[in-house]
Amino acid sequence: MVSKILIANRGEIAVRILRACRDLGLPAVVAYSEADRDTLAVRLADEAICIGPAEARKSYLNQPAVISAAMITGCDAVHPGYGFLSEDATFAEACVAHDLTFIGPRPEVLERFASKYAVRRMLGANGLPTVPGSRGIVTDLRDALDQAAEAGYPVLLKPSAGGGGRGMRLVRSPREMEQALPLARSEAQAAFGDDSVYFEKWIEESRHVEVQVMVDQHGNGVHVGERDCSIQRRHQKIIEEGPSPAMDDGARERLRDLAIRSVVAAGYEGAGTLEFLLDAQGNFYFIEINCRIQVEHPVTELLTGVDLVVEQIRIAGGERLSLQQDQIRFRGHAIEFRINAEDPSDNFSPQTGEIEGLHLPGGPGVRVDTHLYPGYEVPPFYDSLLAKVIVWGETREIALARSRRALAEIQIDGVKTNIPFHRGIIDNDAFLDARVSTNLLDRVGPGAFVAS
Repeated sequence: MVSKILIANRGEIAVRILRACRDLGLPAVVAYSEADRDTLAVRLADEAICIGPAEARKSYLNQPAVISAAMITGCDAVHPGYGFLSEDATFAEACVAHDLTFIGPRPEVLERFASKYAVRRMLGANGLPTVPGSRGIVTDLRDALDQAAEAGYPVLLKPSAGGGGRGMRLVRSPREMEQALPLARSEAQAAFGDDSVYFEKWIEESRHVEVQVMVDQHGNGVHVGERDCSIQRRHQKIIEEGPSPAMDDGARERLRDLAIRSVVAAGYEGAGTLEFLLDAQGNFYFIEINCRIQVEHPVTELLTGVDLVVEQIRIAGGERLSLQQDQIRFRGHAIEFRINAEDPSDNFSPQTGEIEGLHLPGGPGVRVDTHLYPGYEVPPFYDSLLAKVIVWGETREIALARSRRALAEIQIDGVKTNIPFHRGIIDNDAFLDARVSTNLLDRVGPGAFVAS
């Protein structure tokens, strides 16, 4: 087991990891940029250390600075959270070289799962159905045009080295391909340092369903259920729920079982999430794996009672999984709402400013993960996520009722947020009847759901 952890991240996930460390009785150090000097994680930390200026490239993505911070403060492990360095095999290798435990898959595992296209082929060989697409990495425009003509439009260009919606472009014609390919490559290079892209056949009316897995270094693995993440804007999730209301129990069990068997067979380890598209006929297709803890992990924690971050820390330290598959029980329904500093009436444009007032919801079945406090200044340098409101109920109907209560209670003054969007969609017939798809907001626009 590790003895002291450097938290190399910010915002709500830094606070979440800090709390897991305290539950384990482990001292923790929060690494922060100059822009995050007054963030809640720093205020709550046992220790904190500045790793550079506001720009992420010079702080949270600065590998020598993070390694040095861990060594200076006497840490023997680094938790990267999500984003930033969380799936960087080079950084994980640097940690190992400096006798630091990387809280995530070992470097060789990250390296093997780094290319999303290669992983698609690898897990496809282990029995996972995959979305039809390009035969490999697109080499140039002519190659992209030829392969897309063969596969049939529309197609979705995707970066091979990353996710989170960055570098993804929906292409419906050869003319659009000519414009989209250089843009996708440029965005992929800027975001991930790798401009390689591939494409998948675009499934017009699809849902996004993902399976949470945990695998230790001894080859023991369990799935911890699935989540439905179909409400998205610009290919980024904003509402997640579990279990998926679009699947029956038989389909759910097939998906979960196939997911865990395939990743164990492929030699994966750590916390991971396999992401799938579910078409209108109920067929599911694997699209990618995220080799880290996910933003939406609280949905699974409320459904199962399993602390995924604590489990992640333990297995990174070489321990065996504390649970076997038949010990994991699923109960009720959970929904997570991402509260972002953005204006839904202006195409979700990012917002900054001071939190002038704050009231967080509570009561039965309501959890809030956040780094906010009155007087906090929302910086312009990072992701817009401010908080996550996660609601649980014995049934989806009870969870929806508690969601209405929680969203009515939450108040964030001083910065525009997407709370009006959440308040509107919670009573939309398409959402209530689970008739949504990943392109819903693109099709009708977010304004259709914004509550007055």
